[in-house]
Amino acid sequence: MTPTDADRALDGAPAETAGSDGPAKPTGSTAAAGSTERDLEEALALVSRAPGTSPAPGADGHRAAPWQRARDTAVHAGTAARARTHRVPLADALGEVLATPLDALTDLPSFDTSAMDGWAVAGPGPWTVRTGGDALAGSDRPGPLADGEAVRIATGARIPAETTAVIRSEHCREHGAQLFADRPVLTGQDIRPRGQECRSGDLLLPAGSLVTPAVLGLAAAAGYDELTTRPRPRVEILVLGDELLTSGLPYDGLIRDALGPLLAPWLTRLGAEVTGTRRLGDDPAGAEALLKAVTTSTADVIVTTGGTASGPVDHVHPVLLRAGAELLVDGVAVRPGHPMLLARVGDRTDARYVVGLPGNPLAAVSGLLTLAEPLLRALAGRRRRPRYFAAVQGDVPGHPHDTRLVPVLLNDEHAVPLRYNGPAMLRGVAAADALAVVPAHGARSGQELEILDLPWASGGCFT
Repeated sequence: MTPTDADRALDGAPAETAGSDGPAKPTGSTAAAGSTERDLEEALALVSRAPGTSPAPGADGHRAAPWQRARDTAVHAGTAARARTHRVPLADALGEVLATPLDALTDLPSFDTSAMDGWAVAGPGPWTVRTGGDALAGSDRPGPLADGEAVRIATGARIPAETTAVIRSEHCREHGAQLFADRPVLTGQDIRPRGQECRSGDLLLPAGSLVTPAVLGLAAAAGYDELTTRPRPRVEILVLGDELLTSGLPYDGLIRDALGPLLAPWLTRLGAEVTGTRRLGDDPAGAEALLKAVTTSTADVIVTTGGTASGPVDHVHPVLLRAGAELLVDGVAVRPGHPMLLARVGDRTDARYVVGLPGNPLAAVSGLLTLAEPLLRALAGRRRRPRYFAAVQGDVPGHPHDTRLVPVLLNDEHAVPLRYNGPAMLRGVAAADALAVVPAHGARSGQELEILDLPWASGGCFT
């Protein structure tokens, strides 16, 4: 992809330089609440267009969709897809979403148990220490206590019948064969009664909950060996271009492929199962290989790089037309990355999606955050991320018409724009925590901007 004049002007521009068109309109509470009803209706209208068609041109004469509407369209497309489920061992469910509710299979705890190391006592003290038969975790339930009797007990051990309370070891003392408490003893203290956390049949977590390490622990405690979840979306990556090298230094008009090494781990951190990365040329053979992949791949999503514009060797649009694909997003009013696209191949409820990323590295990152991330979250059954905002430090130049995505560092008070933010640059995003959403015409220092976390800065697939 060849950068536009506007992108060239911004390529590597210092973040401190103010945009020539003045500040953007401040973001208000309505924007923070999410898309308006009209935005969602327009996004749904884009999703329902006939195969082989593109979104209608906007008022300015080009076909680019507004940035937020493009993200909404990606969410609606993923939500409309047929939900797949599978049953997997606990260890394989991490990062997936529960397809069915997690109900308690037993009471938790399933018996009265000691919350502390100490002494189980019956009745008022002092108590006579029973010799032998200590209550230990994992052992059979000890015999019942007689009134005025005490027995040593370990955390997690079953409570003897007739126990009044458990006294912590540090709150009592032995004197000969008797036990004395150093503070008042309350009935039931430090005893976890059966069913304290839940009763058998209780709803522990609803369907749609993300399986985190804590969820795995809860499921194991509740007696589960397997979980029914939504599998990770399968993604195949196709890197397009004759000019790309896979090793060594660039030479004679050839450049290193930066997106091949970047995309697979990035998509994995977004929760996808990457089935493979292939490189295709810009020749007719490459176009045929692209067509075959688009029409026969077993992946849920095909991510392509390059070839989304209208140059002499840009084959993505012609291939999608031959495949009978439905263009849901055909260009986005965002810089870098405006030639990105989203298409659907096949029936709406049993479809394969194509996310076409521009070939410039930061432009491709823009496409990942704009289209791929919301699509993959929806396909996986995961909830949308809450939108949040941060004040920007320093003026940020803007595009005359389009949204800009600018790499930023986050500190306790501000989002700090990074200098290297041109469409072909990765230096800025490699040092960044997030991308800031800069409206048309730019932003003034202190203005609140929406922040898009990068997956390695926000917990990856567990968010």
